[in-house]
Amino acid sequence: MHSDRLSYPSPADAAGTSGSTSHSASHHVLIYFVPGNPGLIDYYAPFLSSLRSFIDGNTALSSVNFHIHGQNLAGFIDSDHEPFTSQHKPYDLEYQIQHVLKIVSSLRIESSGPRHASPYDHVLLIGHSVGAYIALEVCHRVLRDPALAPSLSQTLTSGILLFPTIENIADSPSGWKLNMLRQTPLLGDHAYRIAQGFLRLWPHDALRAFVGRVLGFPPHAAHVTTRWLKSRDGVWQSLFLGMDEMRVIGEDKWDVELWDIAQDAEARDARAPKFYFFFGQRDHWVADRCRDAFIRKRSAQPERTRFVVSEERIPHAFCIDHSETVAAKVHTWIAEMFGGSIDNTHTAAKPAT
Repeated sequence: MHSDRLSYPSPADAAGTSGSTSHSASHHVLIYFVPGNPGLIDYYAPFLSSLRSFIDGNTALSSVNFHIHGQNLAGFIDSDHEPFTSQHKPYDLEYQIQHVLKIVSSLRIESSGPRHASPYDHVLLIGHSVGAYIALEVCHRVLRDPALAPSLSQTLTSGILLFPTIENIADSPSGWKLNMLRQTPLLGDHAYRIAQGFLRLWPHDALRAFVGRVLGFPPHAAHVTTRWLKSRDGVWQSLFLGMDEMRVIGEDKWDVELWDIAQDAEARDARAPKFYFFFGQRDHWVADRCRDAFIRKRSAQPERTRFVVSEERIPHAFCIDHSETVAAKVHTWIAEMFGGSIDNTHTAAKPAT
């Protein structure tokens, strides 16, 4: 059993009390998660459920209704599109950006009562890997042209970017390899056929056993990975998007104005950073020199950005078996944004210098 989206509503909604005066008048915050590649939201179920638990356990945040949502990127499950062909190819990065913008701008408060179907008071985007690039690009486009999503023009002002691949991805160790594949005549365009042919040789149960026992994936990740690898179009979509990332994600192109989005909502501390960047040590999808140069350039606006380079050995694909650790860190930053006090024992990371 799987889905193309995950939702963890405010406990007030689940308890059926959101129609009360206190909850209907309180602040409603949408936390929308943008997955990386492969863009399957089920990878992040343990992370999002842990984040829900951390937020709910923080009494200092109890006056805010946090609604957590996430959805697949387009093309990663066979049921969301017609079969890909040479004429109808998988979805590129530009399509994914528009896809996420459309989804986020359509979401409304789901709780009963006076606020039902109203826009959220604040929208916080969390993106992982290429999902961080998508989240930043969505913020940029809404800032430059509010008519694209009027409901977001005053509410989409913050982002938490996890292991972000937002600049010169082809210079990273893994990016260099994928970019070489992309540029190799014939092979780049047909790599998906080779991968699909190999995967067809594996029975479903044997492949799942290999992913779980040999690669060491926990059950949830082994299940999602096997489903993706055995799907009709999932591998093609992943390779196609990855190669497009190599082409598109180059030099930092966002205007300075992105880092100075209009005043925070009154409920927020105006001194809180607008964007939190969490980088891993020796991330194989992020070149260290590009990361350090990006941090130096953007650190001139400390009131709007926070950079953290983890001291822990958390891998780029944290959603496999480091979900709770990263969820604790994200909860820390959400508490800073919305005025909650937290126990910092989980945050073994230091601000970048």
